[in-house]
Amino acid sequence: MPRPPVPRPIPAPPPPGGSALRRRRENAAQRAAQLPVSNETSAGGIALKIVDGVAFAACIGRRNRAGKLEWCLPKGHIEGVETPEEAAIREVAEETGITAEIIRPIGVIDYWFTGDDRRVHKVVHHYLLEAKGGIITTENDPDQEAEVAEWIAVNDLCRRLAFPNERKMAQVAVDLLANGS
Repeated sequence: MPRPPVPRPIPAPPPPGGSALRRRRENAAQRAAQLPVSNETSAGGIALKIVDGVAFAACIGRRNRAGKLEWCLPKGHIEGVETPEEAAIREVAEETGITAEIIRPIGVIDYWFTGDDRRVHKVVHHYLLEAKGGIITTENDPDQEAEVAEWIAVNDLCRRLAFPNERKMAQVAVDLLANGS
């Protein structure tokens, strides 16, 4: 006995003029494409301290536009004739209160974002640093961007950091520490 044909759903017709979400995205992309572009270079990194055989990294918490606290690595603009290494050491000290020395570079990330008046292409040099002193605090952050600073176990960074590109830098640090490099 033959089986009856399976009814196929009839696709819904597209809304007139395309979906509202797609139009909003297209409009936002068109506005962004008309903004001037600026290039920014920053540096920062993962300042480590070892306590009872456990590696901790100095991290900062900032509020995003929605008011949610996001954990990130300390970093900031290279100023004047600073090298990326000098900027990384300065930014870690300013944003976390921790003085540190560079152990080695761990990577460079670059990304785009759109501000109110421009599109920004940002390049950030990341370093693995050894904490040498200081007390973790945001009191000396000249931009007042960091709301809180905290030591976070390096093995927890990939779970706690807000941004995927910073989680990649944290994974490099975890791998280097695991290999004794």
